[in-house]
Amino acid sequence: RLSPAYNEVAARGAVFGEKSMWERPNWFTPNEDGAGVTDRATQEALRPRGWAGEHWSPAIGAEALATRQAAGLFDESSFAKIEVEGTGALAYLQFLCDNDIDRPVGSIVYTQMLNRRGGIECDFTVTRLAEDRFLIVTGTAFGNHDLGWIRKHLPDDGSVRVRDLTSARACFGLWGPRARDILAPLTKDDVSDAGFPYMTAREVSVAEIPVLALRVTYVGELGWELYAPTEYGRALWATLWEAGRPHGMVAAGYRAIDALRIEKGYRVWSSDITPDETPFDAGLGFAVALDKPTGFLGRDALLAAKAAGPRKRLRCLVLDDPRAVCLGN
Repeated sequence: RLSPAYNEVAARGAVFGEKSMWERPNWFTPNEDGAGVTDRATQEALRPRGWAGEHWSPAIGAEALATRQAAGLFDESSFAKIEVEGTGALAYLQFLCDNDIDRPVGSIVYTQMLNRRGGIECDFTVTRLAEDRFLIVTGTAFGNHDLGWIRKHLPDDGSVRVRDLTSARACFGLWGPRARDILAPLTKDDVSDAGFPYMTAREVSVAEIPVLALRVTYVGELGWELYAPTEYGRALWATLWEAGRPHGMVAAGYRAIDALRIEKGYRVWSSDITPDETPFDAGLGFAVALDKPTGFLGRDALLAAKAAGPRKRLRCLVLDDPRAVCLGN
């Protein structure tokens, strides 16, 4: 599978990797110069030890720093997108999600779906697009798993419909402290902090391209995820690229996302959190609404887990050797 912006991304010097049959940019070779490491010997001296160094480039660090200091443009089109709609959609999601999904239209909720033991089966955001329509965005490799879990619990009365929209929408992350400066001239919509708060979503026009904009980030910086119909993907990338260059924006890949999200403490399901950990084990108690009146799958187990205290804690580990990399969970 290729992103709608594949040609544009390839033209920027992307080095691609594969995940769940998607061709995705891991990093961009022009950014290696931005790392200040141009000679091969110095690059090799920085390469991580072991398996982590097999697919590595100094561009990764340069892209992470540029996103912190200016902005990065990330092609996230491979992220799985699931639409849940119908007269029973809200009640259904309230039962499956441990957070409170009954928020105003335009709200984004970070939540988990749990098993009966309170273990984390899914970890994603739910955006309320209408009274009876919701958009779930989850990781590339977790789309089939999360769809399976969601469909497994569907009511049989036809009140809830689930669709996989992954290939129907391009998605680009525009993230970094200059993100608003880049986006604002491209739209007549208000993208100020007051006009477009964090964890909200709305339909906007970006250079006459229809976009569902989510003010959310997986790297810990200011920014938006911009979803456009697939046929507009290439044009949207090109527009954002040209607008961002004067602000020091770089095209960035998934290795930089991973580095930045780890620094921020954002979890990833399957490695940091699994069906064997509860949200309290993982430090995600803030995303649990134990008191919501509808209850939810796994609530009884969570009440017992909260009373007993966490069995384990997610901790920060600092390594003396900068070439050493922790693997596993």
